[in-house]
Amino acid sequence: MTAACNIAAALPRLAAEAPDRIAMRCPGSRGPGGFARHDLTLSYRELDQRSDAIAAGLAKHGIGRGTRAVVMVRPSPEFFLLMFALFKAGAVPVLVDPGIDKRALKECLGEAMPEAFIGIPLAQFARILLRWAPSARTRITVGRRWFWGGATLAQVEAAGANAGPQLADTAGDDVAAILFTSGSTGVPKGVVYRHRHFVAQIDLLRDAFGIRPGGVDMPTFPPFALFDPALGLSSIIPDMDPTQPAKADPRRLLHAMKAFGVDQLFGSPALMKVLADHGQKLDGLRRVTSAGAPVPADVVAHIRALLPDDAQFWTPYGATECLPVAVIEGRELQSTREATEHGAGTCVGRPVPPNEVRIIAITDAAIPDWSQAQVLGAEMIGEITVAGPTATDEYFNRPQATALAKIRETLPDGSTRVVHRMGDLGRFDAEGRLWFCGRKSHRVRTALGNLYTEQVEPVFNTHPEVARTALVGVGEGSDQRPVLCVEMAPNLPMSEHERVLDELYRLGMGYVHTARIHDFLIHPGFPVDIRHNAKIGREQLAAWAAKQPRVPRRNA
Repeated sequence: MTAACNIAAALPRLAAEAPDRIAMRCPGSRGPGGFARHDLTLSYRELDQRSDAIAAGLAKHGIGRGTRAVVMVRPSPEFFLLMFALFKAGAVPVLVDPGIDKRALKECLGEAMPEAFIGIPLAQFARILLRWAPSARTRITVGRRWFWGGATLAQVEAAGANAGPQLADTAGDDVAAILFTSGSTGVPKGVVYRHRHFVAQIDLLRDAFGIRPGGVDMPTFPPFALFDPALGLSSIIPDMDPTQPAKADPRRLLHAMKAFGVDQLFGSPALMKVLADHGQKLDGLRRVTSAGAPVPADVVAHIRALLPDDAQFWTPYGATECLPVAVIEGRELQSTREATEHGAGTCVGRPVPPNEVRIIAITDAAIPDWSQAQVLGAEMIGEITVAGPTATDEYFNRPQATALAKIRETLPDGSTRVVHRMGDLGRFDAEGRLWFCGRKSHRVRTALGNLYTEQVEPVFNTHPEVARTALVGVGEGSDQRPVLCVEMAPNLPMSEHERVLDELYRLGMGYVHTARIHDFLIHPGFPVDIRHNAKIGREQLAAWAAKQPRVPRRNA
C-alpha cells in the first residue's frame, strides 16, 4: 500500500521512534513567582494519540475528507492538535490572518465557502455578530461554548477516544489547506495547498538549512510550528501575540530559550529588531531564520554580533504561494550590505534546489503560456518566476488572480507544470545570486524609467536620523511623480526635520536613480502588515502623499 502523502504522516513514525520526546511546549503567562503558570507540553506520543482522537471525533461530527473548515484558534496545544487532526482526517483547514481588516476577513471567509467553523468563543461570537461564514453548518468551539450550539473540542476528542490511527490515505494532488495571504500588497487571496506542497516544503527546508531531528525550535510565527514535528524538532511556542511581533517582550523570549534549551529560532524582521535592540547575547542559538520581508542590514549585523560565532542566521526568500525560493546566510548578506546601500537591491541568495528561478520582462498582463514570456539575462531587472515542487497551482475561487499569477509551461518530455509569478522584481548577478528590487505593484513609473523600492530606500535609510523610508508614486500611467516618505528616528526634535530632509535630498543627488526624487514627506508612522509587522503599506502611503501639499526640493 502506498504511504499517505500528508504532513501528519510523520507523527506515528516519531511516536514509535521517540514517544517521550517533547513535540510541543506552550509556556503560559509569566507570573511574579515564576516563569510559567500554565506550562503545557505534548510528547510525540500524546500529539499522535490525541490528534487521532480528535480526527475520529471530527468525523463523527461530519468533518472528514475534503471538508473545508475555518480554524480561528490562538497558538496553543489545542491549535496544533486540531491542525494535525484535520490533516489526518483529510479535511481542508482554512486559515485567515485574524488581524486583517474585518471587512476583508468576512470576504475571505465567504469566498472559502467553509462547511465548518472551528474557533475560540470570541471567534464564534464574532461569527454570529458579523455574519461570518454563513455556509458553515458545523460549529466546534475551542473552550467554553455559550449559546451558539455545536460541540466543544473537548467533546469532540472524547467522542473519538480509543479510535486508533486515523491517517487518511491522501494523495499528493489532494487539497490539504487554503491559506489566505496577508493582503499586505493587495486583497487577501486563498492559496490552495495540496499535500505534495507541504511535503515538498519539509524536504526543501530540511536540505536548505541542514535541519536534523532532536533540535528545539521557537517558531514565533505559529504556522511554521506545524513543520517542526515533521522535521523531528521540539517546538517551544512563545508567550507573545504572533500578530504583533514588534511588541514582543524580549525578556520572556530569552527566558524561554534558556529554560527549555532552544537552539533554533524563527521570526519576522520585526521580532529580530526587538532582540537586536534588547542586546542580550543569544548564546544557546545555533540557527536563526527570519522571513516575511527583507531584514534591515543593521539588524542583521546586530543579531550576528549577539549569536555564537558558529551559529547561522538565514533569511529565506519566498511567499505564501511558494516557499522557500532562495536562501542566504547572514555572513554573505552582510558582505552585500554596501552594494545594497548604493542601490543594488537586496541580495536574497541562491535558489533552493530543485527550484528553477527565472527573470522575465515586466508586464501587468496575464501570460497563459511560457512561450509568451520573455526571459531576461543576468543583471537585467524583471519579474521573478519560480517553478518547483512548492509552487502552488491556484487561488481558491479566484480565476482572474490565478491567471495573472500562474503560467503553464510545457516541458521537453511533453508534461506540463505551473510557473508561479512572484509579483516581485529582481535580477541575477554574474555569480548566480538573486537580488530583490521590490514589488512589481510598487514600482514607480516615471518619464525617465522605472524606480524600484529596494534600490531607492536603502540609499536613504543610511542616514542616522532616519528610521526608515518608503518610495511611492503619485499619479497614473508612466509619468508618475516619485515621492519619498520619511519616518524620522524616535525623539528627533521637529526643529531638525527640515535639515534632515535637505540632507536626504543631497544624499539622493549622489546617485543617478535617486537624483530624480525631489519630493520628501515626513510621515508620523508607516502602516505595516499584520502578519510580520515589516511590510510597509505603500498603497496607503501613496494615497496619503497625493493629498499633501507639494514643496519639491531643488539644488541650492
